[in-house]
Amino acid sequence: MSDTFESYRSKEVVGQSEAARREAAAILSAASDAVADRAQNPEEFAGTRIGKAHMVAAGIPAIEKSFEFGFGEMGPVRTMETFTRINKRDGFDCQSCAWGNPDHRKIFEFCENGAKALSDEATGKRITAKFFAEHSVLELAEKSDYWLNHQGRLTEPMILRHGSEHYEPITWDAAFQFVADELKALELPDQAAFYTSGKTTNEPAFLLGLFARQFGTNNLPDCSNMCQESSGVALTESVGIGKGSVTVNDFPKSDLIIIFGNNPGTNHPRALTSLQAAKDAGAKIIAVNPLPETGLMRVANPNPQDYPNPLELPFALLGKGDALADLYLPVRINGDVAVMKGIMKFMLEEDAAGRAGGVDHVFIDEFTSGFASLADDLKSATWEDIVNGSGLNKEQIVAAGRLCAASKRMIGVWAMGLTQQKNGVDNVLSLVNLQLLGGHMGRPGAGTCCMRGHSNVQGDRTMGIWERPGKPFLEALGREFNFAPPQQWGKDVVETIHAMHDGQIKIFFAISGNFISNTPDTAYTAHAMQRCRLTVHVSTKLNRSHIVTGEQALILPCIGRAERDVQNGQEQFVTVEDMMGEIGTSQGRLAPASAHLRSDVAIIAGLGHVLFGESPVRWQKLAGNYDLIRDAVSRVVPGFANFNQRIRTEKTFYLPNGARDRRFETPSGKAQFSVTPIPKHDLGPGEYLMMTIRTHDQFNSTIYGLDDRYRGVYGGRRVILLNTDDIREAGLKAGQLVDIRSHFEGETRLAPSFLVVPYTISRHCAATYYPETNVLVPVRSVADKSNQPASKCVRITLTPSPEAAPRDVDVSMAAITYNLSRQVPTRA
Repeated sequence: MSDTFESYRSKEVVGQSEAARREAAAILSAASDAVADRAQNPEEFAGTRIGKAHMVAAGIPAIEKSFEFGFGEMGPVRTMETFTRINKRDGFDCQSCAWGNPDHRKIFEFCENGAKALSDEATGKRITAKFFAEHSVLELAEKSDYWLNHQGRLTEPMILRHGSEHYEPITWDAAFQFVADELKALELPDQAAFYTSGKTTNEPAFLLGLFARQFGTNNLPDCSNMCQESSGVALTESVGIGKGSVTVNDFPKSDLIIIFGNNPGTNHPRALTSLQAAKDAGAKIIAVNPLPETGLMRVANPNPQDYPNPLELPFALLGKGDALADLYLPVRINGDVAVMKGIMKFMLEEDAAGRAGGVDHVFIDEFTSGFASLADDLKSATWEDIVNGSGLNKEQIVAAGRLCAASKRMIGVWAMGLTQQKNGVDNVLSLVNLQLLGGHMGRPGAGTCCMRGHSNVQGDRTMGIWERPGKPFLEALGREFNFAPPQQWGKDVVETIHAMHDGQIKIFFAISGNFISNTPDTAYTAHAMQRCRLTVHVSTKLNRSHIVTGEQALILPCIGRAERDVQNGQEQFVTVEDMMGEIGTSQGRLAPASAHLRSDVAIIAGLGHVLFGESPVRWQKLAGNYDLIRDAVSRVVPGFANFNQRIRTEKTFYLPNGARDRRFETPSGKAQFSVTPIPKHDLGPGEYLMMTIRTHDQFNSTIYGLDDRYRGVYGGRRVILLNTDDIREAGLKAGQLVDIRSHFEGETRLAPSFLVVPYTISRHCAATYYPETNVLVPVRSVADKSNQPASKCVRITLTPSPEAAPRDVDVSMAAITYNLSRQVPTRA
């Protein structure tokens, strides 16, 4: 039996104590709360405009924006120097999304968001001690997230001492000693937590896990807990590995790609190249999403190799582009299980009638278990329940079913639209059911594609950043470094928030990320953070987590992904794992933003040396030569044998993936079908389901700009997208300001003053940007089994705000007007 499967299967969510719940309710009812206010992005409306949405993804506007950000932050020479090294085998891995790299890489192998991420990190702006002397923490709290990020790179270690409102400089040696003394003063190792974001590369991730476990805790929450934990649980349960099974090379070989809850044009723009390649090879695409995202509909991304005459290329870029989705299903929020059950019900009905239903009985008999239970469940499901649960009509679902029935090689793609739900695990299990039903696993052009967010979020988990590690991993780690790792499971993100709030965790240490702005229930999380004795953040840029702190706080500035990492006079490189399980190198070429910066590895090892000395782990030696870290990884982590040799000779290599080879490491040894109920929400009058989304000018919680051109929102972020009929029914008007209240188990949360924007979105659904509405996401509203926050299924009501709509807000133009009548009415 897979040890990893056992870890997932027996996961128990640690709930919030009754006392903490009562206290949280008191916090939520407070009309004015300084800590909560400090934690939230301030309201800004000046310049907000609702205009025409861009109907084509990528193209000339994406190129213009990429170079606009590059020239603005780095200058022309530095821009050209760095843009040609992004995602190259002799360059550095993009700081943005985790999409895989093709075998043959172009001169510019990046997307608009990658250009923004690089330009943001490689900016010429600097934050020095003078900046913190001039700006108190309270003053900084009044600034927007956009303003904070644009002040520049952090350049030296800073400390916020007890009772002070100003950060002040501290030496590296003093900072390490300060943290070590605080850690030694804890009564128990589990009173500390060590957090990572997916920006952290493999080598420092492995070291951080080693550090935490030598200290004596498995409290290793990470950003995966908030974005794709439901996927890991579902995939491990159903196919035996918590990762997707396809590679970039599978997309041109596929004949059908079905995409759930994902906006690739903004969140994974390089995926558009693979989707376009699939279309060029004859594939159909089904897009299932409450919003008709531009990146799912049409893309202008011509391949220069297809234009022998270079003069034709600009006209292709300026044209209407190529259609992507052959069928768009405007599902209501959390209606995905109903859609998938309807598709599978149709396939089984066609199969039973002797028509081609796309059911692969040979695959099912040989490689799966539980099909009979699924078939019985689908037979008992009524079309009335399916239609009501999905928000679609039967004809739309049948159109999708015909495409699935005709497919021989289907890829199932999904992102947080599926996972950030109460039934997030069931959502992913349902998509796996659909893949298994047609035998679309373990063959070219078919399989699962879990759209991971940050660049190395999958690699961090592979390296052991997990609060529930398996025994084989802990045993191997203990053998390698001659110590006994703790066996008791640690706390994930939500459990860590509760533990900080209850006073059980007193020290919070983070490598990268912006914990305050990425986590749910902003007011509650802010109070939890404030109750820590010490908070430490290893960062490149200023963010809100440096403002909402424990009693004392440290900012430890690190080098960026694009910067040179020199240790003992030798340039080092690091490695990353993309969402397809491919390991590649990353080596920065720019000079560090400050002589005082240290690498993530050097910071962790430096702290380890001060806290533990050089036994049993030789921290200084590991920091001086990253090959030694990779040698240790090769002996601890499966799939990394001869790590150093392979990464140097092969440049990239794939990790083993049993599902890719039709080898399912589940208790039965087979892929497992699952029975998943259709969720019911029973919304009352005036209630909506709200999901949080990103703008096109942000990645995760980092705000690069204030526009969202694919949705027609410019110069502002505090908006709520609503169906036109819902606006009329509620007696509201476009451009009106409303207060949003969320409702959960008798608790009410408030986010005031949001601009009403009419939009093509399913009835009784709403969309807002995060982190502005994270305050509405209840910390206890989590997915079953995975404990992932349900940030895309929040029950809300709206009331007019006391303020009048700002006069400079233009809402005269329709935000988006896609023709949604394009369906597939006949058998493909």
